[in-house]
Amino acid sequence: MQFKNLYLIGTSHIARESIREIKEKIESIKPGVVAVELDKERLYSLMHENPKAKVSYRSIFKVGVKGFLFALLGKWMSDKLGKAVGIKPGADMKSAVVVASKENIPVALIDQNISITLRRISKAFGWKEKWHFFVDALKGLFFKKKVMEEYGLDKFDLSKVPEEELIEKMLLHVKKRYPSLYKVLITERNKVMGKNLIFLMKKHPDKEILAVVGAGHKEGMIKYIKENFNKIEITS
Repeated sequence: MQFKNLYLIGTSHIARESIREIKEKIESIKPGVVAVELDKERLYSLMHENPKAKVSYRSIFKVGVKGFLFALLGKWMSDKLGKAVGIKPGADMKSAVVVASKENIPVALIDQNISITLRRISKAFGWKEKWHFFVDALKGLFFKKKVMEEYGLDKFDLSKVPEEELIEKMLLHVKKRYPSLYKVLITERNKVMGKNLIFLMKKHPDKEILAVVGAGHKEGMIKYIKENFNKIEITS
């Protein structure tokens, strides 16, 4: 997707296809800035991997119990999927940073601080959504095949970026079953990243901006940027 001086590509965090696409795009476009779906904490974690690092339970006081548990569950799931394809979660974003650095291209971090997101989850995740999560977990445990077929995941190739139709279907399911989580994880972050991209586009009107974000954010961010580009002003 191109909008003025912006190229926005949607990736899968564990797909080899995404890593290849990122490298090819940077080398072909030669952008003036590479923007990634990361904040300082997540960037540091990606670039300084420590397999012996232990979970810090002090984080509970920082992000709340529900946010902390959500982060643990998310890490466990992404690690499991990553092992299935032999790719470490976040390899797409790390690849963008590494390739940009080799090409001497500045990297911009456009995502919301992870601690803010997790605190928002702790406040937003209610009892109804907890119940839905319990029910969905049981379905996934005892009726895995049926659930996979229902959402078209039975033939899903983890090494590739999901088709837009499948992404929309999954996002619609999350929005319906977990409206609070959808708002915090998708809507609010689309707004934050969209604003940051508009800022970059206006600050560097003579440079191409290549933004690398998860595929689930792409369409929402495009919509936000189109609707708000002329509403947001920046000061030098």
